[in-house]
Amino acid sequence: MLETVLWALVTAGSLLLGAVIALVARPGTRLIGLTIAFGAGALIAAVAYELVLEAYETNLGLAGSGFALGALSFYVGDWLIDRFGGHGRKSMSGEHQLAGAAPAIVLGTILDGIPESFVLGASIQAEGVVPVAVVVGVFASNVPEALSATSGLREAGWSTGRLMGMWSAVVAVSVLAAAVGWWSFDAMSTDGGTLAFGFAGGALLVMLADTLMPEAFELGGREAGLLTALGFAVGFVLS
Repeated sequence: MLETVLWALVTAGSLLLGAVIALVARPGTRLIGLTIAFGAGALIAAVAYELVLEAYETNLGLAGSGFALGALSFYVGDWLIDRFGGHGRKSMSGEHQLAGAAPAIVLGTILDGIPESFVLGASIQAEGVVPVAVVVGVFASNVPEALSATSGLREAGWSTGRLMGMWSAVVAVSVLAAAVGWWSFDAMSTDGGTLAFGFAGGALLVMLADTLMPEAFELGGREAGLLTALGFAVGFVLS
């Protein structure tokens, strides 16, 4: 459990790193978009080879059911948060952030971090080793993701204390999600673990498509596709 908490702090803590960079020295938007694309590609590889494939090899039916349920659950949760003003929460545009409700933005940001953290904890418990592709993908996407969102929220008038408080809350919930993933996988039967891996894979894939990839292409341009492919290749090798 301690190993899971430490690695969760490393990956989720990268959000605080991105926020600090945004407050101190704001990099170019193109670099941010390309970095997000690379991280998203690595996470797609982790979903394919460390979650879905493993679940599929154990029980195809349960893997498919869990995957569909996870995708639908994240979609519904994200849709509800968007309805209450959480849309555009990762945007660098202050206009998008001004249009959103603060509680919805915070909840939406927390929701985005839960699947990847759960995956981290469950993977450490299941494999007994750190899932390097997940760690690299999450870290590489979290820093520019937080940088982008912090820039937009700062432009919308959020204070430094409020911003750091939000990201600290996201880190805390992410660490908790990783611990829950570790504990729940330990307590589950083989079939339960298969269902959980499929669920996490579906939720994570929808999160990538809904929040990370659009921002990557908006900021990084056409080359974001190439960086996504590179991230996938790196994630595949690490997996």
